[in-house]
Amino acid sequence: MKTFTLLVTLLVLVTPQLKATENLYKNYPADITPELSDKGEYSVGVTTLSIAYPQPTMTLTGQTVDRALTLEVWYPAEAEGQLAVYDNETRSGIPFSIQGTSYRDADVAATDAKFPVIVLSHGYTGYRTIMYYLGEHLASHGYIVAGIDHTDSTNMDVDLINAPFTGFPSTLLNRSRDQVLTLSSIIEHDKFKQVSDPNSAGLIGYSMGGYGAVNTVGGCFAFSDQAVGAFTGIEDIQTIQAIKGLLNTCAGGNADASAVDSRWKAMMALAPWGGQHRVFSEEALNQVKVPVLYVAGDHDDVSGYEGMRWLFESTGNKDSKLLTFINARHNIAPHPAPSAAFGNELDIGHYIEPAWRSQSMNAINEHFALALMNCHVKAQADFCDYLNVEGNSNQAPVNGEVPEQWKGFDHRYALGLTMESKR
Repeated sequence: MKTFTLLVTLLVLVTPQLKATENLYKNYPADITPELSDKGEYSVGVTTLSIAYPQPTMTLTGQTVDRALTLEVWYPAEAEGQLAVYDNETRSGIPFSIQGTSYRDADVAATDAKFPVIVLSHGYTGYRTIMYYLGEHLASHGYIVAGIDHTDSTNMDVDLINAPFTGFPSTLLNRSRDQVLTLSSIIEHDKFKQVSDPNSAGLIGYSMGGYGAVNTVGGCFAFSDQAVGAFTGIEDIQTIQAIKGLLNTCAGGNADASAVDSRWKAMMALAPWGGQHRVFSEEALNQVKVPVLYVAGDHDDVSGYEGMRWLFESTGNKDSKLLTFINARHNIAPHPAPSAAFGNELDIGHYIEPAWRSQSMNAINEHFALALMNCHVKAQADFCDYLNVEGNSNQAPVNGEVPEQWKGFDHRYALGLTMESKR
C-alpha cells in the first residue's frame, strides 16, 4: 500500500496540470439584463480560418514580409457537433480554456437570408476571442462575425514583461489594413460567400482595434514628427519622416478617405486609442460618413476620456453617439477574467474594472452593439429607438417624479451610464 501511494504521489508530481475549461458567465434573470443582450433565434457555429495578404507587406523599418492572420468566425448555424472551447494565454503566458456556447465547425444555417459581416478587432495586446461574447451574440442574431488575431500584437506574440513594445509599431501600421482585409476575405470565402451580405457590414474595435476602426471608416491618420518619435523610439529625423509617410494613410493604407469601403454601415469604437494624442486628422474626422458609437469609461487612463470625447465631437456623421460608463477605466470590452489571470496584476489588469462587473459591461455592449448593427447595417428602424436614449440612465427623481428607464433596460438596472448624441 505504501508503494502504491508513493507511485500515485510521484505520478501527480510529474504529470502536467491540465487546464480546466471554464464557463465565465453566471445565469442572471433575463428581466434584469438589457433586452437586446438576449440570445437570438439562431444556433451559432464557429470556425478558425487563416488568411493572408496577397502581396508582401512593408514594415515600419522598411522590410517586406509575408503577413497572415488567424480568424475566429462565428455564424448562424445548424445546432450540431461539439461546443467550442477557446484556448488562449494571459499576458504573462499562462494558458487557459473557456467554454463557448457555439458549435465547432457546424454547418451554416440553411436559410435564404443573407448575413452581414461584422469585423471584431482587439487591442494591444489581446487575442481573437477576447470579445467572444459579442461574436456568439451577434451571430445568434443573424451576423457573420470575424474576430482577428492581429499578428505581432497578441498575448502570444508580445513579451509584456521583458519587451512590452516590440509589437507596437506593427500595431500602429496594420490595424486598419487587417480590418479591411478581413472583411473582403470573409465575404469571398467559400464557406460564406453564398450566405454573406455583399453590400452591408459592421466594424467593432477595442482600444487599438478602435484606433484602427476610426481610420477604416475615414478618420485618416495625421501623426506628427513628435508622435512618431514617441511611439517608435526613433530619433533620426529622416527615418521619422519616412515612417510618418507610411503611417499617415486612410481606410486601410490608402491616400485619403475616398477609399473608404462603402460596405461599412456602422462602427462601434470601444475605448479607442489615439484621440488623446491627436493622431487623427480633425478635418478627415469631420467628413466621416459612417455612424459611430463611441463607448468609453470616464476614468480611462489608457486612451484618455477627453481624447475619446474629442473623437466623438469631431466625427461628422450626425447619427454618431457617445456612451459613457461612469467610474470605469479602460477594460470595458474584454470577457471576464479567467482564473489563470488571478495570480498577478499584469494578467488580472487586462480584464477587471475597479467599480464594474465585467459580465454587466459585456451585456450592455451586447445590447448596444445589436441595436447599432440592426439599426444601420440591417436598416431595421425599430432598433434605432434603443440608441436614441439621452442623458443619464440613473432615473434620479425630478420634482419628485422618477423618470422612465432607458428603452430596453429594466427599472432600476441601468445605473451608471450616460448617452450623448450629435443631433
